[in-house]
Amino acid sequence: MGDTLARVFSRSGYHVFTSQDYESRVRGGHNTYQIRLSDRPVTASRTVVDIVVAFDREGVTLHEKELSEIGIIIYDPAMLGETFERPNFFSIPFVDLAVKGGGNKIMANIVAIGAVLGMLGMGIELLFDVLLNTLRKKDEDTVNKNKMAAVAGYNYAGHNCVQCAFSVVQLAGQKMLLSTNDAIASGAIASGCKFYSAYPMTPSTGIMLYIAGKAKEYGIIVEQAEDEIAAINMALGASFAGIRAMTGTSGGGFALMVEGLSLAAMTETPIVIALAQRPGPATGLPTRTEQGELLFALHAGHGEFPRVIFAPGKPEQGFFLANKAFEISQKYQIPVFILTDQYLADAQWTVEQFDLDGLFHNEYRTSGEAECSGRYMRHALTDNGVSPFCIPALTAGLVVTDSDEHDEEGHIVEDAATRIKMVDKRLFKKLPLIRQEIEPPLFYGNGKPEIIIIGWGSTYGIMKEAVDILSKQRSIGMLHFSEVYPLPATDKFDYLGMLRGAKMTICVEQNATNQFARLIKTETGFECSVLMSRYDGRPYLLEEFLGELHAHIG
Repeated sequence: MGDTLARVFSRSGYHVFTSQDYESRVRGGHNTYQIRLSDRPVTASRTVVDIVVAFDREGVTLHEKELSEIGIIIYDPAMLGETFERPNFFSIPFVDLAVKGGGNKIMANIVAIGAVLGMLGMGIELLFDVLLNTLRKKDEDTVNKNKMAAVAGYNYAGHNCVQCAFSVVQLAGQKMLLSTNDAIASGAIASGCKFYSAYPMTPSTGIMLYIAGKAKEYGIIVEQAEDEIAAINMALGASFAGIRAMTGTSGGGFALMVEGLSLAAMTETPIVIALAQRPGPATGLPTRTEQGELLFALHAGHGEFPRVIFAPGKPEQGFFLANKAFEISQKYQIPVFILTDQYLADAQWTVEQFDLDGLFHNEYRTSGEAECSGRYMRHALTDNGVSPFCIPALTAGLVVTDSDEHDEEGHIVEDAATRIKMVDKRLFKKLPLIRQEIEPPLFYGNGKPEIIIIGWGSTYGIMKEAVDILSKQRSIGMLHFSEVYPLPATDKFDYLGMLRGAKMTICVEQNATNQFARLIKTETGFECSVLMSRYDGRPYLLEEFLGELHAHIG
């Protein structure tokens, strides 16, 4: 129901932001799907709600207190086993209308969708288009019955909701509705990814499912591995063989991938890893959200080697950072992480059409005869630390590499001199060049802010809306890091100078130990004056976030 309404609103020309909250129990539990729509961009969830559709008793008891002054709860007394005689309740016989209109009580949710549109005074034609697309594999009779159920709910609400004070008209144009997980998957496809292997693990599975849905169209192999150890090693094998490969998981699954990560580093095999965070340790809260794996991604693996960490804050960043992840991984023959989390993975945004001119697709493999024939040295020492990377099937010479320390040809060695040269090659020669490719954080707000909010990854949307509201009274801005490690150099934008010049710096994170603030302090010596953290598995809601900010800034 939530997904269908969100599509109707986005096709009506509105800006939409959605978020979900659901339990991990197989037997079910209380789940919610929140939709915000506006004629202005919206980028975060709110506490206050105008319409609640309650399908169970908890929908009333848990959310009645969230109603706005004009808020209404719609419900079916037959479903809840109770009638509420209060002004902000509107009873609609979802089940009865579903049976009469569509012939089946399973269509009660379609009745509710129609009812919401009737309450808002919107047209119903766009809902028919969405239903036709959603039910495209069904027969015509099923589609028509769903339409009839929607009309039944639409007419009932339109004629009987005397307390409805809403008026939503269709705007010009349509907007694209996209989750960041789908954007990451789209960016991988656009970057030439031809192999994706993973073991399903919330909240990373959506990336695999999206790519699998496009696999035939774009010639991609998607392998559901037996576990995460197999998943990363399959991806490494595919990458070594000459194609762009990716894997994805969450914290518990990544724990199993760590040895494969170090193998990628030693053999200098490119790999992109989507790490979708959720609260731990162990299974933790598998369907809740957290930013608790930044330092895990940074320090995972035995030995010292470079890696890059990206953390998009919105779908557009997810799309282009996936592209950059493949570019950096291939260019420097290193592992690159894309960090997301449950809140970001499941949220949907309306976005403008992406400018595809910003995509990169350079080929860094070589099959040149001079480099790949005769005595081919897979790990040749070079000025920049990057060795020629030949495709084995297209190489006349023998391709040798090893998980042990090795010489330039790839053969096992034990001597100290070669060891020093190889560590210098893999780490110290590559890292300064990689750092120059990292973009500075996004700044938004007052040009010379007295207060700066700092965040990374999924905190982008909540920080942006807060700055929009608070900037009317305060000199405030935000720095959002989506290219997290290595920390950007300051030659393009002196963000450290801006931080040091501010009266107050507030680092916002969804973890218990302020991992990003610790990273900034370790790498730069700068210490934020206020640390805001949330680690109950729930995202910040706008009113809550503003209240906590006011408590710090006065």
